[in-house]
Amino acid sequence: MNLGSRLPAGRWRRLPTLAWTTLAWPTWPARQPRPAHATTRVKTLCLIGAAANPLCYLVWHRLWPETYESLPLRAVAVALCLASVGAQRFSRRGLRLYQIVVFSYALSFFFTFMCLMNHASPVSAEALLVSLIVLFHFNMGIATLSYLIGTTLACLAVAALGHAELLLSKAVLQQLPVHCFAIAALSATKVSRNALERERLAGLGAGLATVAHELRTPLVSIDANVRGLVRVLSAPAARPEERGATLDALNRIQFEARHMNHMVDLFLLSATAVNRNLRPTETVSMAAVVDAVLRRYPFTGGTPPHAVAVDVKHDFHYAGQQELSVVILLNLLRNALKAVQRAGKGRVRIVVDGARATPRLLVIDTGCGVATAHLPLIFQRFFTHPPQHGTGIGLALCRDIMQAWNARIRCVSREAAYAIFVLEFPKPKTISGEPCNFPSTAIPR
Repeated sequence: MNLGSRLPAGRWRRLPTLAWTTLAWPTWPARQPRPAHATTRVKTLCLIGAAANPLCYLVWHRLWPETYESLPLRAVAVALCLASVGAQRFSRRGLRLYQIVVFSYALSFFFTFMCLMNHASPVSAEALLVSLIVLFHFNMGIATLSYLIGTTLACLAVAALGHAELLLSKAVLQQLPVHCFAIAALSATKVSRNALERERLAGLGAGLATVAHELRTPLVSIDANVRGLVRVLSAPAARPEERGATLDALNRIQFEARHMNHMVDLFLLSATAVNRNLRPTETVSMAAVVDAVLRRYPFTGGTPPHAVAVDVKHDFHYAGQQELSVVILLNLLRNALKAVQRAGKGRVRIVVDGARATPRLLVIDTGCGVATAHLPLIFQRFFTHPPQHGTGIGLALCRDIMQAWNARIRCVSREAAYAIFVLEFPKPKTISGEPCNFPSTAIPR
């Protein structure tokens, strides 16, 4: 019996929503600050430009002279670059304006002008190409505007100096396809990067929504049972029949707390699976794992421990990890009991069969089963059915762990009839073709 159901209808509707509202809808500041990394990138590039311009002048004017070189133009570029020292004090709009000015001059105008005045010499053409690559690594809108402004001003300056014929020279025109290709390639790269970022944020949002959903249901149940307990304990004298209801409410609270703790463990294991060492480190007894899981699973009054039948035909040992073995079986047992609960019928059976050539563990439930179309998908991360029921990470984590142990997990099912999860293990002496000398670990009872 859920004591929350005994509350008056009006009070039941007024369940507190602050906890899960905070989880599902994060609060953002009214005014988002200017990204620090944008200022850092601009400042770093400008400081490099301020140091490189004098060096380039010495190299291309003294060491390997080019046809045209200009100290005043480089001095203006250095002055604009040094203004970045105070970039951290710029507003968002001020930083954008500064980027347009310094990029238009120092990256677009200057290098285009130098390339034209040097008749598109190899050095000046390559310098212009590098400047375009650097430019289009920044915001696409700012880069495009700066490119158009700088290139137009450079062409006008060359024409004003009486060298308009350089604009249509063969050496200059040969650079146009190269520049167009470079800009197109960089633009495509930026689009792909933005799409990847959106996918990453969408995945993060889906993960947070799953966390909120998984924690919301236990919180609702805990809140309802606590309200019921408060009502019962506030009564002048509790009737004998209410004692059983109180114990049932406490069991439900314990179940939901353990469920949330289990979900936290699953999320952490899934998040660290890439860096965590999943390889076998010890020899584990399957019968001991089953016994430990049945002792640790938070059964409630509606699902007593004897609802799960265990058949140990022949115990076997395998190379794995004690903690991860318990995680796998806890997850499979939880899924089986949920399937039986959704179907409103059936039972759960665990079979340990180590007498076969390939030792195996079977987790069988005669609940709602799995549809044929969903069988290839159930081990994919974040796949759940029905939608929003579960996290979609438990079976994927089980598969990753089993693969790390050179073992196999698969599912045989018929919809609305049964589901059998088969875990097949290699014997310890056959892993990697060499005998395994892992320590044998008995799981505490």
